[in-house]
Amino acid sequence: MHRKTVTVIFCDVVGSTALGESSDPEALQALLARYFEQMKAIVEAHEGSVEKFIGDAVMAVFGVPVVHEDDALRAVRAAAEMRDAFSQLGVRGRIGVNTGEVVVGTPERLATGDAVNVAARLQQAADPDTILLGETTRALVRGAVDAVPIEPLELKGKAQPVAAYRLEAVRDAPERAHDAPFVGREAEVATLGAAWERAVAEERCELVTVVGDAGVGKSRLVAEALGGLDARLVRGRCLPYGDGITYWPVVEVIKQLGTRPADADAAEAIQSLLGETARLAGPEEIGWALRKLLEQEAPLVVVFDDIQWAEETFLDLIEGVALLSSTAPILLLCMARPELLARRPEWPVAVRLEPLAGEAVDVLLVGLPEETRGRVAAAAGGNPLFLTEMLAMAREDGAVDVPPTLRALLGARLDQLDPQERTVLERGAVEGEIFHRGSVQALASPEVPVTPKLAALVRRQLIRPDRTQLTGDDGFRFRHLLIRDAAYEALPKATRAELHERFADWLDEHGADLVELDEIVGYHLEQAARFRVELGQPDAQLSLRAAKRLAKAARRMLRPGNDRVSRGLFARAVELTRPFAVDVQLEMDYIEAIHWEDPAGAVRTAAATAERARADGDAFGEALALVAEAHYRVFAEADQELDRLEELAHEALPLAEAAEDHAALVVIWRALGYGVANGRNRMDAWARAAEQCLTHARIAGWPKGDAFGLAAGLVWGPRPAEEALRTLDELAPQLADPAYDLKRAYLLATLCRFEEAWALAGPAIERLNEAADARALEWSMNLSALEGDYARAVDEGRRLVDLMIERGMVAFRVNNGVLLGRNLCMLGLFDEAVPHSDFAFDVDPHDG
Repeated sequence: MHRKTVTVIFCDVVGSTALGESSDPEALQALLARYFEQMKAIVEAHEGSVEKFIGDAVMAVFGVPVVHEDDALRAVRAAAEMRDAFSQLGVRGRIGVNTGEVVVGTPERLATGDAVNVAARLQQAADPDTILLGETTRALVRGAVDAVPIEPLELKGKAQPVAAYRLEAVRDAPERAHDAPFVGREAEVATLGAAWERAVAEERCELVTVVGDAGVGKSRLVAEALGGLDARLVRGRCLPYGDGITYWPVVEVIKQLGTRPADADAAEAIQSLLGETARLAGPEEIGWALRKLLEQEAPLVVVFDDIQWAEETFLDLIEGVALLSSTAPILLLCMARPELLARRPEWPVAVRLEPLAGEAVDVLLVGLPEETRGRVAAAAGGNPLFLTEMLAMAREDGAVDVPPTLRALLGARLDQLDPQERTVLERGAVEGEIFHRGSVQALASPEVPVTPKLAALVRRQLIRPDRTQLTGDDGFRFRHLLIRDAAYEALPKATRAELHERFADWLDEHGADLVELDEIVGYHLEQAARFRVELGQPDAQLSLRAAKRLAKAARRMLRPGNDRVSRGLFARAVELTRPFAVDVQLEMDYIEAIHWEDPAGAVRTAAATAERARADGDAFGEALALVAEAHYRVFAEADQELDRLEELAHEALPLAEAAEDHAALVVIWRALGYGVANGRNRMDAWARAAEQCLTHARIAGWPKGDAFGLAAGLVWGPRPAEEALRTLDELAPQLADPAYDLKRAYLLATLCRFEEAWALAGPAIERLNEAADARALEWSMNLSALEGDYARAVDEGRRLVDLMIERGMVAFRVNNGVLLGRNLCMLGLFDEAVPHSDFAFDVDPHDG
């Protein structure tokens, strides 16, 4: 079973009931039999599949069993022929065509999904003898059809109106436009130019083939190379399907030459090929006749495109012309995808066109915002078509998404793989853009020969060897991220869930050396859990297991000041946990992580946790959550009840001590230090509380990196600066957060060692600024004021207070507003200082 993007046709006879009333049953049966036979023949001529007949309706699917990149265009062409057939059959009908994702490969063999339902609804909404196209279908065939938008349709089962287009006519698919700059192909252009020069100089036929993935720029390369040549050019294209396509490119070339060979026998063979005589010429005779014609018209450049679709007879013809032509300068320039070499490994290849290098990609993406540019470049992997298509979408609506044209192209390429190659590719996609042979082996069936199939995928230029991240294993990387995503998204969600969980188990066993093991394992368990929820099969054990690993990863990298990575990991952990359990400690960690940027959110989360703990009968959990709620109200609200916070903390303290819950004791002592002692400006008390936090954190197994305000207590407390600095220097190896360097720098500044202070503070400020951490402004303001640079201190202070207002951090606004007011006074800006002092008096942070 797979998920595929397919195009669905629904075709129905109009007025079949009335037709039955006015016709003899046998005549009606014969008419409907002709109707079904004709519709089936049209669908199959375009390589679609008739899924079923429903009454008088025909349902056909394009993309089953094999996806083609032009399935939507094939379907629309088939629909137009079906419409034309109505009058021949003496009936009237209406047709709906829609493209979208479905599930295929079920025991019922029917495509299932919303795309099928919408196609049926479009058919029902169409006028007689009319074809309605869905929006995605129209986007895929836009350059090859005339289609008129109609009023959005209110369709049964759809919450929003559905866009639809009335098909007027179908044209030939246009050549791909070459609007983007031509970059990064100088060597390849020179190779093609040199081949033509050899053909002319030596008066012989040169066969040159350019091989590369779809969209990598073969046509553009050839156009640019030939544009600089003084040569007559003819060209033919191999078609992917249809009757009489073996010699289609030859017929195109002959028509462009507009003449016949002078040799009478050769001319007769050409006439036979063109259907101008009843005589049937054989393949060898046609090849000989074409060679005579090309030699006669030389010097000549003959371009054959898409020869990966060519019949074997045509490939033999090309080789025959190349090998047997003499005394005539001819360049046979062929373009093909790598599939050609799977059929004919010995085929001579002059240029293997690789994805563009980074410098060339940058030229194509110039003008995009840096973040968007990076995402487009990473996804497209240097493929010019992918880059330009995604660039157009990004410029249109700012989204970095995969256009439907590329989805169709990628889906078709995956369907060309043999089942075992596809299995290996999909198992690699579960691990990610970089994956390992060992994980694929663990996720694939035992009968799949993983190593040979990996080698085959490398030959197909879908993956490439890469540095391994696991000792004793082989690493691989998808050549571009879009291939990985296409392979992954084709997997049913149930299969994804199973494979993510199995990979997490495998990685736990084989990835012990990975620093990010908990985060990676947690991610894969999380994906498995989410897919189970989406399928209506929630798994509490799996969700809680995922949350546990994500929380462990978050705690490992947690730093004071709300590290963004930790915050995101905690958020995912609580989202996984809440439907199944009340984990008060996890909620406390999450609250601590978010309170710097969202103090009001921290208060709300703590209050909700207390309520859930109360409902769950967890008195200790409720008491702990109430402490957190009161603590973070100190930061978020003007009415700061420090007495209430102290009371709640002392009520919870014996409960935590009795339970020997050291993580909870950290929460309580942090509230007594950071909230109560700090709020009352009792720095020694804060330092003592911080020491309690450090003790309990060590017992709880928390990683080093947070001193719980000990540094602030030392900086602002009564200890001499030199003594406080020695203590902080001793703690420095344990404290990775740059804020501690700023506090050490402040102490250096109090000792008038300003050069040392700024040397230490500069890199720390830069790191905090990268994380949008307000402490960069706070300590830069304080250091500047100590040095007497009040202009800089005021500038930093204004930005800091504005940020505190934006984030709703009342207490910090008071403290830093007072410091800003002092610095304004030092510059004589007393009127500007007054609002800050007034606000501080209104709030009264020392209440209680």
